[in-house]
Amino acid sequence: MYLIDIKQRLSFELKLENKNHLHRRTVQNIAKMKILITGSSGTIGTKLIPYLRQQDHDITRLVRSDPKSNDIFWNPNKNQLNSKQIEGFDGVIHLAGENIATKRWTNKQKEIIRDSRVNSTKLLCETLASLENPPKVLISASAIGYYGDRGDDQLDETSPPGDNYLAETCWLWEQETKPAEKKGIRVVILRTGIVLTPTGGALKKMLPAFKLGAGAIFGNGSQFMSWISIDDQLEIINYLLKEETISGPVNAVAPNPATNKEFAETISKILSKPLFLKIPPLVVKLIFGEMGTALLLSSQQVKPTVLLNNGYKFKHPTLETALRSLLAAPPHFKK
Repeated sequence: MYLIDIKQRLSFELKLENKNHLHRRTVQNIAKMKILITGSSGTIGTKLIPYLRQQDHDITRLVRSDPKSNDIFWNPNKNQLNSKQIEGFDGVIHLAGENIATKRWTNKQKEIIRDSRVNSTKLLCETLASLENPPKVLISASAIGYYGDRGDDQLDETSPPGDNYLAETCWLWEQETKPAEKKGIRVVILRTGIVLTPTGGALKKMLPAFKLGAGAIFGNGSQFMSWISIDDQLEIINYLLKEETISGPVNAVAPNPATNKEFAETISKILSKPLFLKIPPLVVKLIFGEMGTALLLSSQQVKPTVLLNNGYKFKHPTLETALRSLLAAPPHFKK
């Protein structure tokens, strides 16, 4: 009887182990996703693809020119996208859009910026809504420009849109995700702040002047700059792919926004360079036009309320720790 009990116990444990192994294998299969990405050549996209591949995801790029062997061609300007080629993806990350800071904002350039976002999102989401096997999740880029110039107001995902050009553009951009949402796809609208990376975006443009001791404060420096490190930006996107309870707008910003003055002072301190230049608003407007007013003088104190409420832990919650990590600078110790 005792031997029979042992055999029964061993048989039960073996079945349990097989069951646990199957469960672990199923979880791993769920974790690995087949993902389609637009905007892969941008500041975020170029970092995101190798990062997601390191997480064992299978990545395909949706590109507008020179498709490689694993790429899929599309042309939003001509309404070209083969729906059959995008069947069966688990997730889609939509980052495509004209860079807003490379050219002066003429009426023509503003039209290009808006249409590159609105038209591409419209084509993509209408096509996704027509699929027999649509993705489970769409992460569609937006920006904190949605909130406009709001001074010292504390803003979260429930705050209404602003009333300037960027706010209108972001609102129109986000509206074009509706067909995907109606199809039953979980849609996350990623309202991203200033992405900090020394290899692209605003920080790359700032660093040469600061390294020469010619960094500057714009206006009176009291305007808030809501930022996010590239490390957290990538982590957040991967996090949102898997967090099935999160949908709708999500602010991709660190929990501690800084004023323009604090931002300039922090970079100068890390680089051990002086900071004495102040550029008046009138000069900003003369040099950069409407773009300068929107990007350098507007104030947005944005909080990542959805991420914090869902337990996301930031790698770089404060500006100094983020910049020291990104610039590989040693930590600062107060005497």
